[in-house]
Amino acid sequence: MHALKDKVSQKLSNLFADSPSQSASPRHSLTDSPKASGKSFTSYFSFGARNENEDTESESPPPPPPPIRTDSYESVENCKKNQASSTTVGNDDYEGEMKELTESSAFISPDLCEFLHACLPNIVRGCKWVLLYSTLKHGISLRTLLRKSAELPGPCLLVAGDKQGAVFGAMLECPLTTTPKRKYQACLLLGTSQTFLFTTIYGQPRIFRPTGANRYYYMCMNEFLAFGGGGSFALCLDEDLLKATSGPSETFGNECLASSAEFELKNVELWGFAHASQYLSS
Repeated sequence: MHALKDKVSQKLSNLFADSPSQSASPRHSLTDSPKASGKSFTSYFSFGARNENEDTESESPPPPPPPIRTDSYESVENCKKNQASSTTVGNDDYEGEMKELTESSAFISPDLCEFLHACLPNIVRGCKWVLLYSTLKHGISLRTLLRKSAELPGPCLLVAGDKQGAVFGAMLECPLTTTPKRKYQACLLLGTSQTFLFTTIYGQPRIFRPTGANRYYYMCMNEFLAFGGGGSFALCLDEDLLKATSGPSETFGNECLASSAEFELKNVELWGFAHASQYLSS
C-alpha cells in the first residue's frame, strides 16, 4: 500500500518538477522572441516598402505628352502658305470665271470678278455673263440702256466707274421699266436679301445690302436711274450717263460709293445672265 503511495507521490513530484522546465521553454522563447520579432518586423517593413514602391509604380500617372514640335507648328504655317499660294493659283480659277464673261469689260478685273461671283444670287451662279449694254459699244443714253435691259429676263448687274478709278454698281432686276412718277420699285424676283450695291473705293471691294430701314430699292425714270434713299440716293445716274451722284442712304447703309459726291462717269455696263445652252440658242 505504502509502496503504491510512494510511486504515485514520486510521479507527481516528477510531474511538478518537470513543469518549471517546461515553463522555462516558453520564457526562453519569449526571451528569443525580440530577436525573432525583430527579424519579422524588418522583413515585414521591407516587404511593405516593396509593396508601396510597386503600388507607386503601378499607380503612377501616365507620362506627360511630348512638347509641341516646332515643325508641327511650322507645318500649320506652311498650310497657311499653301492656302495663300493656292489663292494665288486660284487666280487661274478667277480667269476661268472671267471666261464666263462673253465680252471684255472696262472695269471687271479677275479679283473683282471673283468677289462679284461670291455675291451673286444662287439663281445666276454658273451662268454666262452677257453684256447687254456698254456706253463704249452702244453710246451714252439711259434710254438705250433701258431698252437693252429687256433682252434678257431676270437679275442684271450694273457696273460703272468714275474717272478717278473707283468702280461701283448694283444688282437689280431686268428688264428695267420706267414709271411716270417718282416712285420706288422693289426687286420682286431677287428679294431684299439678294439686292446689293458694291464699290471699290475702300481699296477692296465692299458690298452693301438693304438694312430694312425702308423699301427705297431703286427708282427708274426716263430722266435718271437711282438706287437707295433716305437721306440721299446711294447712286444716281443721269439720262445721258455722263454725270452721277452718290451719297449715304438709309436703304443700304452705305457711304459715298464714288471718289466724290458728284462726278463724271467713265463708262457704264449692264450685264445679264443666261445659262450656256440658253446663250448658245439665242
